[in-house]
Amino acid sequence: MRFLRRLRPGTGLLKRRLDLVKRMFFMALGAFIVAVALDVFLVPNRIIDGGITGVSIMLEHLTRIPLGYYLFFLNLPFLVLGYKTIGKTFALSTLFAVAALSASTFLLHDVASVTHEPLLAAVFGGVLLGVGVGMVIRFGGSMDGTEIVAIVGNRKLPFSVGEIVMFLNVFILGSAGFVFGWDNAMMSMIAYFIAFKVIDLVIEGLDESKSVWIISDKAQEIGDAIISRLGRGVTYLQGAGGYTGEGKRIIFCVITRLEEAKMKSIVGELDPSAFMAIANIHDVRGGRFKKKNIH
Repeated sequence: MRFLRRLRPGTGLLKRRLDLVKRMFFMALGAFIVAVALDVFLVPNRIIDGGITGVSIMLEHLTRIPLGYYLFFLNLPFLVLGYKTIGKTFALSTLFAVAALSASTFLLHDVASVTHEPLLAAVFGGVLLGVGVGMVIRFGGSMDGTEIVAIVGNRKLPFSVGEIVMFLNVFILGSAGFVFGWDNAMMSMIAYFIAFKVIDLVIEGLDESKSVWIISDKAQEIGDAIISRLGRGVTYLQGAGGYTGEGKRIIFCVITRLEEAKMKSIVGELDPSAFMAIANIHDVRGGRFKKKNIH
């Protein structure tokens, strides 16, 4: 027993260290993938990303100073701001990811572009950009200081983080028209849109989860059908109608997006008048979310 008591703290410390190594590895890998997107696809074709990365690409074009310097030094003031306002862990993780990105762009600086077709560069560059940025975000970091500005600004302005980021990026992407021409600015918007969608896919995964709320007079029948035909567990909650005060039984369930159509089919078949609300969930942990086998 004494041996086990001595082992537990060490085991916990080892687990934390392994988790840190794992996070650093995937953030570095994500940063390298972003560098490939920039140096092999986007920059040679004069296509930019949003945020500090986009500003850095335009400044490199205007001054001929290597991209890596701008990526690192332009992000530093925002990292200091993030350290003071958001937290030490997030700021240090972002610093590591930005440093890895900067170093990777130096390594890839002389690698030739694989295509000089702007549309292909925008599509494939956008996909790789989304994969790399998504990996960094998924493991606790960030690739761009404008996100920190948006988080801080959200506390003082009547706008969401997403709205602030969108405003800043529209301004930056629009500026590309004056530097690279409007055709390239439009290609930059295509690359940004693709990257934005791929980031969501990487963060949430292909098995994106959805929460389902169902209010029906046939709650028991619907719940039994969900269990037997979808293999998902359900939770019954008690509620009351706001107008009538009549007691209502509410079904709560978590499914994947691939099961959404089947869920709608089950509910529509058993109670076409049932109220059903479906929402995206970014993370599911604990409980009995694992799907049961259906025989």
